[in-house]
Amino acid sequence: MENYSPQHIEKKWRVAWETQNKKRNKQDDKKETYYILEQFPYPSGTGMHMGHVRVYTIGDLIARYKRMRGYEVLHPMGADAFGLPAENAAIKHGIDPEEWTHKNMEQIKLEQVSLGLSYDWNGYVGTCLPEYYKMTQKIFLQMLKKNIAYRKNGYVNWCNNCSTVLANEQVEEGKCWRCDGPVIKKELEQWFLRITQYAERLLNDLDKLEQWPENVKKMQKNWIGKSKGVEINFAIENRNEQLQVFTTKPEAVFGASFICLAPDHPFITQLIKNKKDRKLQLFINDMLLRNNISMKTPKDYFTGIYAIHPLTNGRIPIWVSDYMNTQGNSSVLGIPAADLHDFEFGKRNNLKFVGIFEPSEDTSNERVLIDSQQFSGQTTSEAKRNIIHYLETNNLGKEVDIFKLRDWLISRQRYWGCPIPVIYCDYCGTVPVPEEDLPVVLPKDVTFNGIDNPLKTSDDFVHTTCPNCGGKGTRETDTMDTFVDSSWYYFRFTDPHNSLKPFDSSKANKWLPVKQYVGGVEHAILHLLYSRFFTKFFYDEGLINVDEPFESLLTQGMVLQNGSKMSKSKGNVVSPIDVINQYGADTTRLFILFSAPYYRDLEWLDSGVEGIHRFIKRVWRIVLESIELIDMKSEINVKCSDAESLEKIMHKTIKKVTHELEDNNGYNTAISALMEFTNEISDVYQKIDGKSLREPINNLLLMLAPFTPHFTEELWMRMGNEKSIHDQAWPNYNEEFLVEENVEMVIQVNGKLKTKIVLSINTEENEVIEVAKSHPNIIDSIGEKEIKKVIIVPNKLINIVTSK
Repeated sequence: MENYSPQHIEKKWRVAWETQNKKRNKQDDKKETYYILEQFPYPSGTGMHMGHVRVYTIGDLIARYKRMRGYEVLHPMGADAFGLPAENAAIKHGIDPEEWTHKNMEQIKLEQVSLGLSYDWNGYVGTCLPEYYKMTQKIFLQMLKKNIAYRKNGYVNWCNNCSTVLANEQVEEGKCWRCDGPVIKKELEQWFLRITQYAERLLNDLDKLEQWPENVKKMQKNWIGKSKGVEINFAIENRNEQLQVFTTKPEAVFGASFICLAPDHPFITQLIKNKKDRKLQLFINDMLLRNNISMKTPKDYFTGIYAIHPLTNGRIPIWVSDYMNTQGNSSVLGIPAADLHDFEFGKRNNLKFVGIFEPSEDTSNERVLIDSQQFSGQTTSEAKRNIIHYLETNNLGKEVDIFKLRDWLISRQRYWGCPIPVIYCDYCGTVPVPEEDLPVVLPKDVTFNGIDNPLKTSDDFVHTTCPNCGGKGTRETDTMDTFVDSSWYYFRFTDPHNSLKPFDSSKANKWLPVKQYVGGVEHAILHLLYSRFFTKFFYDEGLINVDEPFESLLTQGMVLQNGSKMSKSKGNVVSPIDVINQYGADTTRLFILFSAPYYRDLEWLDSGVEGIHRFIKRVWRIVLESIELIDMKSEINVKCSDAESLEKIMHKTIKKVTHELEDNNGYNTAISALMEFTNEISDVYQKIDGKSLREPINNLLLMLAPFTPHFTEELWMRMGNEKSIHDQAWPNYNEEFLVEENVEMVIQVNGKLKTKIVLSINTEENEVIEVAKSHPNIIDSIGEKEIKKVIIVPNKLINIVTSK
């Protein structure tokens, strides 16, 4: 018999599919649409790892299955291709970052093709390509026009190693998420996107996302971080100024002992400029230079300035502390009696504590106020309502919602990113680049030495003409955060060749929202939140009909080896190409899908890969032998009991696999059902007639096709079928074959299990009772007792109730 040769078979069909896919991906307006998308790769290295393989294999399984179910499927691919690694490689190796990136993009595409992934390569999108970032620049200009994009001075997270600004999400334990170097604070004028304008909607609309994992929604809720409270107006002692201070506990306002401000609060910034306090200046500088994203030991400083309590006229000291960075606010009213953080702050700084609650052993949240003027004697809930009303009535404060979410800082001091399309003119100020002059293309005459921003070294880029007055102008040399590029790429996939605008609304509305999005949980905050923000902006602009981008989210587990995540530093990376070269793409795909449910971590085992390879070779052998038997028995058409039994098992398997794929139940259980079905075929295929054998073999191949596309295509054609297996309809099951003929029933006496019996499902009730009563175990249990009644749950249970 011919041996299974995956390398030969897979190469053959990849060549054939290149032509077939062009036809398959043509649009058909008569079909229901299904948009399946995996998070596109970042080409920072020379190829994929097994984590990528898992993501793309899951996506391709869904895409192939949905096509067989009759959907018009959009299944695109591209590359998130801007970013620091390419620029760092340019500095280290003296290579053009564009050359480095394009080389890596081609390598990843080559490996994706080798896996048999059914992407529409004609719609490939690379964010570093001018035709793409031209559209990113158009979107930025629209946001600038709507005052969503703006520029301001402020302290930013700065990585000296990368010489660039980092968003808060890109700082992990005080270190740069890319290079692992220390992050400091630095004051710069930067570009921001006003995501806070959408904070309430981003929070509330999480409830719409019923098919998102709860842990992802929880992470986003925590990041947005809504707090309800009151902003109270405090006058500054001996200064004609006021300070708005936030508290979540207005009922405890009479217990205020201090005000705490963040180091970058405008009051502190102005204080440093106006007050020649060398000690305060050094303290603030020290705090700003610390890795203060996750502080373990806060630093506090008394400014020497007091505020006046609007209700008591008492003096409240104003402090500055970097512990404020964890609070989500830039000003907080310190009430030690009501808050543990405030208690710890007051204790370490020897501040006075003001008691405002009546002593009580009640562990509930309701307490009674004391020493709170006219509010004394009220419960906390009563006092909260009444104090808020008093503050608002007397213009002393107002009820507000605040969010931990801050506006998105998008300026990056690097070369390999989307240029910000803005020109600065001494006469006209900040001038948007006219749309007809887009894209603002990255120059080639730059110097990569790891010092400052390479774009500043290109005189031809920096010095230009003001489009308003025709005078001298200078270009913005910052580029955009790469998360801007990936926040709208799924829109571009719906209209990838549009040279006039980012996407056509009719095409986007046809496909969006993405029905199934597949990717890592590590992007739960950064990428997904920004994508939701962009979608809401497009919705508000009337460009699309949906305000959420991803209907269902599938987050896969990691791929491990020896219990650890695969990484080059640990030396435990398994090369996908090496596995494909040895076992074939179909084995690689099936192992990835079978070894664990997609939502759990997967342990890479060579023995497991070999086991899956043996299963595929077994199917290969059974099908080739079946083809010979079908030809030999073509004239025979007499069903035997084995053929009838196999037919029933076939319909059960179709139902099982269909439901597992429809419900995204991990996929491994569907493969297990197919393995069991293969065992059943193996037991009887040499005994049954040709006609009875052909249908189970065809259906086995059809159900395996989305998992293992190459060898099923080969065997499908060898079975004498003319059209591609991937253009076939998914098999249907017949409920008539799923009805059980016999059923096992539990027999109880006075509610206690005594035995079980197997009866025909059509057995009459009186006959069921007689069979149960005549069973030896039941006779012994009843003895001389009188039977009072018999309770029957049809096809499940009989309970015989006797006298005591």
